[in-house]
Amino acid sequence: MIRLTRASGYLFVSLTILAFNTLFPLQCRAQTEVDWVVQPASREITLTGYNRSQTTMTLSSEVAGRVLQINYEDGQVIGELPFLRIDSTFVDLEISSVQHSLEQLKITRSKRRSRVDYLEKEYRRIENLFRRGSSPESRRDSAFEDLDQARLDLKAIGVEIAIARTRLKELQERKSRHTIYAPAGWVVVAKQVEKGELVTLKTPVARVADFDNLVVPLSVSAQELAAIQQLTPEFDVVLEGKPARAAINWINPEFDEKTRKLGIELTIRNYTGPRRGGLIFQLPLKIAAEGLWIPKKAVTSRYENPRVFLKETGAEIKVLVLGQTEHHLIIANDPRLPPGIRLGDPASF
Repeated sequence: MIRLTRASGYLFVSLTILAFNTLFPLQCRAQTEVDWVVQPASREITLTGYNRSQTTMTLSSEVAGRVLQINYEDGQVIGELPFLRIDSTFVDLEISSVQHSLEQLKITRSKRRSRVDYLEKEYRRIENLFRRGSSPESRRDSAFEDLDQARLDLKAIGVEIAIARTRLKELQERKSRHTIYAPAGWVVVAKQVEKGELVTLKTPVARVADFDNLVVPLSVSAQELAAIQQLTPEFDVVLEGKPARAAINWINPEFDEKTRKLGIELTIRNYTGPRRGGLIFQLPLKIAAEGLWIPKKAVTSRYENPRVFLKETGAEIKVLVLGQTEHHLIIANDPRLPPGIRLGDPASF
């Protein structure tokens, strides 16, 4: 009878161990062990902000004149057409005048080149007569002088043609500035002139923005910045209720003494929602807080005197409770409870 009882006991223990291993696998037991470890306190926050376009550009007039044509209105995407055209009548007239002058100079150059060719032949003929003694030296010298002057005249007309071409390029460049272009794919956010209006030099005519690339400016504390930098280079965010990805674009090292914060900018990626400004941005973060986290089940609190026990030594330590979450208590820092130390079950002591 005793032997049967012992065998039954062994069978019961074996079944109990098998059931425990089945119901609580190694991962669950490992998590249970972690739950009894002292951890640095942290709190969950959500950084919020609003997005904007990465780049905004102001289009300004580089010349004075009357606006002849505007091809885009507010909210429209820039295509192949220019944003606007300014009347270029006077520049066109100057270009026409210079072109005619250039043609006249080219005709004059042809004449002078022909004269140089003629005088070169004449000089060679007189030089041959002079060598045979059939022509005086003065005639040879006069022919050489005429040739030399003709060559100088040809060179001078070449300089005048170069000056005219430079002037023509200058006028053509000035004419090109009567047509104002904006980057293709950008959006007009503010049209500041109307058709028929007179504009002067440096008059702003519109503002355009690049909404293909969205950014979110934020003002964060040192703790919040450290928490963001501990994330992966590209991390999950929420933009207007839709999932997206973000990355740090830049960090302004200048410290704002009034807000005690730093300015940063995040670049939005993999976002499939509307491309506009003012979308609500949210970034959940876990940042360090004052104190330590311990599981509630590790605390015994008789007579409102909360205490914990160290698993290794069984030492009893009084704790000061600062707050609580659903499963943890937040206690004041204690040198006897460094993060990572394991606590014991109070029922075992």
